[in-house]
Order: sequence, then C-alpha cells, then structure tokens
Amino acid sequence: MTPFGARLRQLRRSRKVTLKQLALHLQVSSAYLSALEHGHRGRPSPGLVHQVNEFFGLIWDEAEELAELARLSRPKVSVDTAGLTPEATALANRLAEAIRRLSPRTVAAMHALLDRELPLEKPRLRRAAGR
Repeated sequence: MTPFGARLRQLRRSRKVTLKQLALHLQVSSAYLSALEHGHRGRPSPGLVHQVNEFFGLIWDEAEELAELARLSRPKVSVDTAGLTPEATALANRLAEAIRRLSPRTVAAMHALLDRELPLEKPRLRRAAGR
C-alpha cells in the first residue's frame, strides 16, 4: 500500500464512501481506485488528487498533505547511486532486498533516523495511515 492509498482508504472509510461511489464521482473505475489504494498503480495525477480533495472537502494543510502523499507514492522506486560510495550503493541494494521483511517498528525507526539526519526533509507519512 502506498501513502496516498492508505490516506484515500482512511478518508473513504471514515466518511462511509464506497469505492464505487467515489469512482462514479471521479469518473474512473472502482478497479483503478482499488489498485491505487493497494499500491498496484503508480502515483495519481495532480488532477485526480485535486478531484479527491474537492470530493472530501479538503483544504489548506489537508489538501497539501494529500498532494505530498501522492508525490511520495511510487510503488516501484529506483535509486541512482552513481557517484556515491560503495557503502552507499551496498546500503541501497541491501534495503531493496530486505524491505519486504522489515517490521513496521523497524521501518518507523528508520524514518526516525532519517528525520534526525535530514531535518529539513521530514515526510508526512505517519499521518497517511492515521498514525
């Protein structure tokens, strides 16, 4: 599941909106929305994000948050380590191989470490799933 998909699902469920109802309003298929929620589709277009914001009445910070979650929702990520140290390349490859086996606790700890090391780049992922 992607950050955008988790937030979309949370919005739908909290407001008791079905996939079919939302799909009808957005003029997309319910299968497409389901694929977005489950992370089987790439990032939604800015236009679709805008439509979702309008449908749920999201403004200001909430609308900006949803747009940011959409930008962070690429289910297939590639990391360019050209020009980096061999250790950085090894870390990227190790993470790619191990990420499916990491516990939620470990993922949260890694986010916290990155937040400490890169304080200007704090992603808002924790709110995506209602945390």
